[in-house]
Amino acid sequence: MSRSDRSDAPTGSAAAAPAAASAPLLGRYPVALRWRDLDAFNHVNNGNFLTFLEEARLRWLSAIEGPWFDEHSMPVVAAIQANYRRQLGWPAEIEVELYAERVGRSSLTVGHRIVAREDASLLYVDGHVVVVWIDPASGRSTPLPPAILAACERAGGA
Repeated sequence: MSRSDRSDAPTGSAAAAPAAASAPLLGRYPVALRWRDLDAFNHVNNGNFLTFLEEARLRWLSAIEGPWFDEHSMPVVAAIQANYRRQLGWPAEIEVELYAERVGRSSLTVGHRIVAREDASLLYVDGHVVVVWIDPASGRSTPLPPAILAACERAGGA
């Protein structure tokens, strides 16, 4: 199989994607691919997609107005689901889309899609991440900070 066959052959489609894209949009974040993101098969290593998702979540969180963590309430990732839909080779320009899939008492389910920046119908990864706010001293969940609730309400997700 040639390199172009590997990078262009879909293993899924946007039509097969979960409902993330129908949830309120939290933001779109471009990510620059680096040569070192490739693995021995000459495509982006599956673990690097998790780094792209983390980077986008942190960029979203850092833009929120108001405190979203303190010494008594901090976010932790409780679960990650990533559906690898299409191989991604270098060079490429991608964008991470984040969605408010579910806003709970102490958790936020952030839907995600990693797509080609120039054509969002080229879907590489989709799924979601469950982020729970906890008290680091006790390890028990705490209510979502008002700033997180407000950001999700502005997106239409609460």
